Amino acid sequence: MAILSMLGMMFGCGVKKKPESARNKASFYELKTTSLSGEPINFSDFKGKKVMVVNTASECGFTPQYEGLENLYQKYGDNLVIIGFPANDFMGQEPGSNEEIAAFCQKNYGVSFLMSEKVTVKGNDMHPVFQWLTDKSLNGWNRRSPQWNFYKYLVDESGELLAVFPSRTKPEDKKITGMIE
Repeated sequence: MAILSMLGMMFGCGVKKKPESARNKASFYELKTTSLSGEPINFSDFKGKKVMVVNTASECGFTPQYEGLENLYQKYGDNLVIIGFPANDFMGQEPGSNEEIAAFCQKNYGVSFLMSEKVTVKGNDMHPVFQWLTDKSLNGWNRRSPQWNFYKYLVDESGELLAVFPSRTKPEDKKITGMIE
């Protein structure tokens, strides 16, 4: 039973949504990162749009979700920003450099959505974006950190964390598209 519970947490069997009473304690729009090509990405530029943050990896069983993320971006890109955050935190499944990751994403999936430089999404060196996404005192309600690659966090148009989707939830799942539309 403990193993099933652990697998459920790791790969996710459900969606965690923001409680109606939650309020942000820190602004999502104060966050920033650096792109794979070294350019700044300022989250203040995303006001008025939904933002999906996804930790990614090139050598994972969920890597084909890049295609679904790109499809989602192509369909909803006027109202949705997607930012992939490559991370090598789960069984070394993102060993490449920023340049190798960019080439892989372009060649294999035609990725045109934003990609952050390679970061850490768990532990003491956790990137500030993931600190915000996983600290209830900062985001208002969520404590769930990525349990595996391709964990998805959806932020609404006013910078509030709206939902967390586990790795097994595909980008084009109705649970996600219903919250974007």
